[in-house]
Amino acid sequence: MKVSKVGAAAAAVVALALTATACGGDSDKGDGGSGDKVVVGIKFDQPGIGLKTADGKFTGFDVDVAKYVAKKLGYDEKNIEFKQAPSAQRETMIQNGDVKFVVASYSINDKRKAKVDFAGPYFLAHQDLLVRADDNSITKAEDLNKKKLCSVTGSTSAQNVKEKLAPEADLKQVGGYSECITGLENKSVDALTTDNSILAGYAAQPDHAGKFKLLGLTLSDENYGIGLKKGDKELQTKINQALKDMVADGSWQKFVTANFGPANYKNEPAPQVTEGS
Repeated sequence: MKVSKVGAAAAAVVALALTATACGGDSDKGDGGSGDKVVVGIKFDQPGIGLKTADGKFTGFDVDVAKYVAKKLGYDEKNIEFKQAPSAQRETMIQNGDVKFVVASYSINDKRKAKVDFAGPYFLAHQDLLVRADDNSITKAEDLNKKKLCSVTGSTSAQNVKEKLAPEADLKQVGGYSECITGLENKSVDALTTDNSILAGYAAQPDHAGKFKLLGLTLSDENYGIGLKKGDKELQTKINQALKDMVADGSWQKFVTANFGPANYKNEPAPQVTEGS
């Protein structure tokens, strides 16, 4: 079949466009030039940490940290694409190259470090319990035996309680903490466990005022790190330096005050950066 010159030229243009599009997936792997895009994994449902609001904006401590780090890496804020990173999917997203790095209340531990690398830590939280304000039957972790405990799939917090503190707890693992909050409110679960920073963010929401209380326990130390692809030492070094700068120039404290201050959350001082050293 004959193809006209015009048709051939058009086909060539289409082929060229398709090739360019196929290569476009690497646009977030640049060196942070002003036109480069960067994809960052965050939480979408954690008030005070990482929250996507009804109008499509992103707020929270991790969001502020992510923006600061991205800027230090050379990315304009308008070129940051935030992608939801549920707890159970963070390692997979990093390994698959779906994100350049993850800032999502991501506790550093050996199991995760077998799959990904971390920069940081940049924040120290402690595992705690959130219960209904009028429930005095739970004052310590051991009281969760025979009680219904909620947490999210992939979280280290629930396993810590189940394995070490309350083996007879009835553990319910769901996709997001918002589901646990709903369950706590309607009494289908008795307690929610995760980091105190996350729990404080939920408890401080106006529509939750007076409904819940933090027990103030220190069930574990949770050092938040920034997850990145295993073996990317160059990126790890750059992010570590950005985190040090964030503390040194006062931005870290500014972010803490802005996001946790309303909940009267007593945060720990900024931890020393140790990963990669």
